[in-house]
Amino acid sequence: MLSKQKVAALGLQHVLAMYAGAVIVPLIVGGALNLTPAQMAYLIAADLFTCGIATILQVMNTKYFGSRLPVVLGCTFTAVGPIIAIASTSNLATAYGAIIISGIFVVLAAPLYGKLLKFFPTIVTGTVVTIIGLSLIPVGMKNAAGGDGSADFGAPSNLLLALVTFVIILLINRFAKGFIRSISVLLGLAVGTIIAYGFGMVDFSPVAEASWVSVVQPFYFGVPQISVVAIATMVIVNIVSMVESTGVYLAVGKTTGQKVEQKQIVNGLRSEGVAITLGGIFNAFPYTAFSQNVGLLTLSRVKSRDVIFAAGAIMVVLGLLPKLAAITTIIPSAVLGGAMIVMFGSVAVSGISILAEANVQKGNNLMIVACSIAIGLGSAVLPEMFSQLPSFARMLLENGIVTGSITAVILNLLFSSKDEEPEKIGAAEAL
Repeated sequence: MLSKQKVAALGLQHVLAMYAGAVIVPLIVGGALNLTPAQMAYLIAADLFTCGIATILQVMNTKYFGSRLPVVLGCTFTAVGPIIAIASTSNLATAYGAIIISGIFVVLAAPLYGKLLKFFPTIVTGTVVTIIGLSLIPVGMKNAAGGDGSADFGAPSNLLLALVTFVIILLINRFAKGFIRSISVLLGLAVGTIIAYGFGMVDFSPVAEASWVSVVQPFYFGVPQISVVAIATMVIVNIVSMVESTGVYLAVGKTTGQKVEQKQIVNGLRSEGVAITLGGIFNAFPYTAFSQNVGLLTLSRVKSRDVIFAAGAIMVVLGLLPKLAAITTIIPSAVLGGAMIVMFGSVAVSGISILAEANVQKGNNLMIVACSIAIGLGSAVLPEMFSQLPSFARMLLENGIVTGSITAVILNLLFSSKDEEPEKIGAAEAL
């Protein structure tokens, strides 16, 4: 039984693992829409607050809501382009009106979507989880180099920081035991940041400038407005997120040794729908299950939902206390990148272990896996190849997890032979 202090420390580790991915969305959207510093500060605070509520909703255990899985929710990057496009052509109120309605759609569509899980046998789920891990690795490598678009991208100091963080995490996992080993990522981030401070690479100005208290207000950017086109766009975004979340649920199930039932996925998606609607009300963003945290479950070897509940509570507090939230932003991108490489690699290995259970050499399984991973990873690494297609097509095809998942499902259906011994189907049997 973990003490409250240990649960809090492990929860903080999960927050730090997903923090960069959580705050980058409001930073990009706010920057693209030329929001004022005050508006940007509100956007980040609202995002953190709603991330926390969304995560707590996910780990709940009720009849219709909550997957009961240790899943962290964060804002989906898929929504960035559409939100900017909608707000640029109309206003933010229209974007948030579309987010609210699309969240309601997810709640209502979740049971229907749950019936499609028979198309996710072991060979498909293993492929999807592998694609999730492999497609995230470039993100970790970019952060290790200093962050995509940074002026010092690839600087030796960044690479050294990432390497030191990476090695610290490995050493802790090799030589430490028990609780210390379970917080290896947290310790790696702390030591990496201290070293970076010694080299003058840590900026405390965001902490000094942040206010102490910020109360999230409904409809901060105005009363939501309705646009059919905007709603249709956000519904497509959230369908993509539902596919992503399904892959994450299955990956978490494998990592925690649970059989993920259809009901769990449906209830989890219902919770996501509620979280998306809250995101629209509090002027935040659509939310999805964060794959960043799956690898951390493997590394920490702690699968308790109490830890994820603590992570959600910490995010709620950070959303209400911006100065505390700003402290987490001082971690250099290179330090985060060093930790991400370990975590994302762990996700890929989880997928490979699922594929090992599915017998890749059997029948046409090899072709299914090979083509799906190639297309999924290709889309993730080179999304600009779809730049000349219509925006709705780009939204789907530029997401490697979605293209890989769809490819795996279609090829599995095409190559499945009736005279072969049928494989057990469904999320529960797959895990």
